[in-house]
Amino acid sequence: MTDVEVLAPRDVPLGGPRAMRVRRTLPQRHRSLIGAWCFIDHYGPDEVDETGGMVLPAHPHTGLQTVSWLFDGELEHRDSVGSLATVRPGEINLMTAGRGISHTEVSTRDTTTLHGAQLWIALPDDSRHVEPRFEHFAPDPVRGPGWEARVFIGSLLGASSPVAVHTPLLGAEVMLAPGRSLEVEVDPTFEHGVLLDVGTVDVDGQELAPSDLAHLPHGRSTLTLTAQEEARLLLLGGPPFGEPIVMWWNFIGRGHDEIAGYRQEWQDQIAAGGGPDDVVPDGREVSAGRFGTVDLDLPPIPAPVLPNVRLKERR
Repeated sequence: MTDVEVLAPRDVPLGGPRAMRVRRTLPQRHRSLIGAWCFIDHYGPDEVDETGGMVLPAHPHTGLQTVSWLFDGELEHRDSVGSLATVRPGEINLMTAGRGISHTEVSTRDTTTLHGAQLWIALPDDSRHVEPRFEHFAPDPVRGPGWEARVFIGSLLGASSPVAVHTPLLGAEVMLAPGRSLEVEVDPTFEHGVLLDVGTVDVDGQELAPSDLAHLPHGRSTLTLTAQEEARLLLLGGPPFGEPIVMWWNFIGRGHDEIAGYRQEWQDQIAAGGGPDDVVPDGREVSAGRFGTVDLDLPPIPAPVLPNVRLKERR
């Protein structure tokens, strides 16, 4: 009997009335994290002429890192620490929100097909108020018989990534030729997730369909990936996070009141126009202090209304 758990995706809209659709596998009701990985959206391939592509105006984050990873197409990233970067296939854009940041992601004009994954990493309590920052890294591929991998976080298959994370983590894209198996040595203190992009793959004997996420508990020193047809997947991992978090909308915190405070700060900022020393309708002065502003001529996304019950911890 296998201990591999398969998490099926659910279809959700990503912002705005013309929202593009994404397939979300994390969080789920019975599983919120794999290591510090706490959010996984998988999208495309989408024809941008038909879907409108990705148009995410300014929105805030706290207490997390975002990972943008593309298989096809390009995105333009802007953030409130002054970053302007193009997200391209096979290259990681890692944004650390820390104490607070805002950013935008918009499909580039030349993009005809958009296909990729958006992932979040929860920051541990001793790092969640760090200064926001942005990093980019283009990993060189490593290859063997019938496989190719790009390691964008951590170390695997003899390759390592230099990007800064705050807990031990693994993130890699793996491609397999039809009929090939790859036995991967992994850290036994890590639990792992395998998100299948295309093809059909067995993970330690458990078959996945595209957009499925397999969860493997910690304790194994190897895992085996077998492709029935040409396949591409993301292999994620990390030791069990071990801290409760509260995650709502784009914020991660440690309690309901903290999240409510972040929401109010964002609402005050956008009500005032986001500039320094602006005044909200009730007469209070606010600034763009926590989240900053992004240089893009699109109105920012307002936060949804908080639920009528207190937000619960996730573990």
